[in-house]
Amino acid sequence: MSRKLPLGEGEVARTACARGLLRTGVVEKTGEVLSAAALVERVGWAAGLVSGMAAELLAGHWNAADVDVLASGVDAGGRKLPSNAWMALRRLGWTAAPADGVRVNDRIVRMAQEQAGRALRSAHWRAELTSAVLRTWPGDPGRRTPEEWDRVGEAVPGGRSIPSSVIRSRTRQITAFDKKHGRLPAGVFELETAPRAARMLLLSACDGQQATIERGEHDPQRALLRLQLPTRPDPRSYRDWTWVACPLTLPPTIPPGAVLHLPTLRLVGNKVRADLAYTHAVSRTSRTVALGVDWGLNTLLSAGAARRHDDGRITALGHGAQFRAAGILAKQHRLRRLSEHLHAKADQYQRLIDADEQHELSGRHEVLQDEIRFVSDRRSNLNDALARAAARWTVDQAIAARATVIYLEDLRSMEAGGMGRTTNTRLSQTVRGQIADRIRHLAAEAGIAVVTVPPRNTSRHCPRCLTPLRHRKAPDRPTTPGWKWALCPDRAGCGWQGDRDHGAWQRIAARGLTHQAKTVTDRATGQMVIRTVADPLETQAVITPTTQTSRADRSKTGPTRRHTTRPAPRRRGAPSPTGPQGPAGKRPEGHAPTDPRTLPRAAHRHQGVTTISTPTTRRHRPRGAALGAGFHLHAHATPPQWAQPMPDTMSCMGSLS
Repeated sequence: MSRKLPLGEGEVARTACARGLLRTGVVEKTGEVLSAAALVERVGWAAGLVSGMAAELLAGHWNAADVDVLASGVDAGGRKLPSNAWMALRRLGWTAAPADGVRVNDRIVRMAQEQAGRALRSAHWRAELTSAVLRTWPGDPGRRTPEEWDRVGEAVPGGRSIPSSVIRSRTRQITAFDKKHGRLPAGVFELETAPRAARMLLLSACDGQQATIERGEHDPQRALLRLQLPTRPDPRSYRDWTWVACPLTLPPTIPPGAVLHLPTLRLVGNKVRADLAYTHAVSRTSRTVALGVDWGLNTLLSAGAARRHDDGRITALGHGAQFRAAGILAKQHRLRRLSEHLHAKADQYQRLIDADEQHELSGRHEVLQDEIRFVSDRRSNLNDALARAAARWTVDQAIAARATVIYLEDLRSMEAGGMGRTTNTRLSQTVRGQIADRIRHLAAEAGIAVVTVPPRNTSRHCPRCLTPLRHRKAPDRPTTPGWKWALCPDRAGCGWQGDRDHGAWQRIAARGLTHQAKTVTDRATGQMVIRTVADPLETQAVITPTTQTSRADRSKTGPTRRHTTRPAPRRRGAPSPTGPQGPAGKRPEGHAPTDPRTLPRAAHRHQGVTTISTPTTRRHRPRGAALGAGFHLHAHATPPQWAQPMPDTMSCMGSLS
C-alpha cells in the first residue's frame, strides 16, 4: 500500500490524529482469539520492555552535554543528524539493551530509542530557558522591574514571544529549590530529575517486520493492525513472539481517501488506546468563515461565526453561543480547597514526625497521602472531562457554521490579579491549555485550522466601531458599575450594546480574518499563531451590522378583515366523543387546561391508603413528610388486599348438583 497521498490542484496534505480502541486480537499462527484482557496483558508486556530500555537511556544521558549534542543537529563528524530520534541516537552511539536473558528484536529497541530521543530533545528548550533565567536572576524574584523583564527576554531564544507566565513559573521553581538547598541550581538537570518513560508503543518507529496497518477492502471504515507481541513478560527467544491481528473500527472523522500511518498504542486503565495518525488532502483557500472563541470564568467559552465578504466587509453569522460550566468549575474549586487542606495537614504531620519512622502519626500520614492522591486523580479526571466536552462543543459550533478556521485568544501569559483571592485562583487554574490542545486535535480531524490571536483589547473595544466600551453590571442597571454588560458610548453613530463575551468573540473573529496573511507556524510547538496586530489591518477588523429586513411600506394590499364586536371563545364544533372516563372525568367541550400541573410542597389532608407515612416525632420535619405524605411525594407502597378487594366471581353461581 502506498503511503503517498495524491494531491490535486490547490490542495495540500494535512496530518491529523484520531482515537481508536483495540478490543480483541487473533494469533495468526494458532488462530487463538485473544480477549480484551489478554490483549491488554500482551501489549503491557511489550510496553514494559520498551519503557524499561527508554528509562535507562534517559537516566544515562540526562545531562547538559548530551542534550546539547543531540540538539545541535550534527554528529562528531559534522554530518547532519536524521530527523527521526531513534536514528539520531544510533548515529551518536547511544544504544539500549534489554535485561539479561530477554530476547527482543531490533524494532523494539527502536521504539525505546525514539521515546527517549523525543524526551531529550524537548529538554533542550527547558534547559536554555532555565539558564537564561539564572543568568538574569532578579533582585526580587517575586516582582521583576521592566529592565529585568527586558534582560530576561533578550537572554531567552525567542523570548519576545514567550508568555510571561512561563518565565514566572520557572522563577518560582528555582525559588523553591533555593529555599530548600540554600543556593541556586546549576541548571535544569539539577532542578529536575530524569522524566519517567511512559508505557506505550511508538509503532511509527517500526517497519513492516514489526507492525503493519491496512484498510479493509470492502469497508473503508475498517482497518487491520498486525503487530508482534510477546507471549510472556520475559521472552527468552524469538519463538516467544507471535503475530497478532487486531481489527480496528476507524472513527467517522477519518476520510475514506486518507492514508493511514502506524499508530501509537497506549494503556489506559484496562483498555488499549490507539492514536491513529492519517494524512488527508485539504484545499488551500483564503478563510472566509471563521469561528471566534473567547475565554471566560463562569461562562467558560463564548463563540460565534463571522464571514468576510468579497468587498472586505465582515458580518456576524447569528448571535453566538456560550458554553457554561459553572457547576463543574464550582466542584473543581471545592476539590482544590480540599486538596490544599489535606496538603497543609500532611505537612504538619511530617513536621511532627521528623525522622522518627516509628512515630504514632506515621499511619495517619500515610492515610493522608493516599487521600491526597485520590483527590488529585479526581481533579485530573474532572479537568480532562471538562476539556473534552468544551473542545467537542467548540468544534461542533465550527462544523455547524461551516467555518474553516477557529481563532482562539492567546491567554498563556494571563495571570489573574486584583480580583480577590478566590477569583484569582479560579482564573489561574482553569484548563485553557487542555481545552486548546483538545480543540486542535478535534479540529484537525474535521479539517479545520486553529489559530491563536493576540488578546489585546478584545473585550475593551466595540466590535463595530472600535471605541472603548463602558461596562455595567446588567442591561437593566445601566448606572451600576460592573463588567458583564458592555455599551458603546457612541450612541448616535454606533449604539452597540451586548454581553461583554459576545463582543469579544466578534472582535477575535474579525481580527483573525483581517490578519490571516500574518499567520505563521511556531517552530517550537508547530501551532499556527498570529503574533502581532497591525494597526492598518486592525482598523478593518470591525463587524458590519446586517440590515433589518422589514417592510417599510404599510399601505393596504386588500380589504380589511371583518372583526366581530363580541368574539366567542374557541370551542369544538361537535361534542367530544364518548370514551372511558378517567379518575377525574373529561371535559365534554372546550380546551383542556394548558397550565403545568404543579405538585404540592407538602402533603394533602386527603391521603390514599397506599401512601407511605413518615413518623415525625422529632422537631425536624421534612417538607414532603407533613401530614403523612412520605419523604418523597411520589413514594407509594404496594396496595394491600383489604384496600382493593378482589372481585367476587362465585356469589352469582348456583349449585352444580
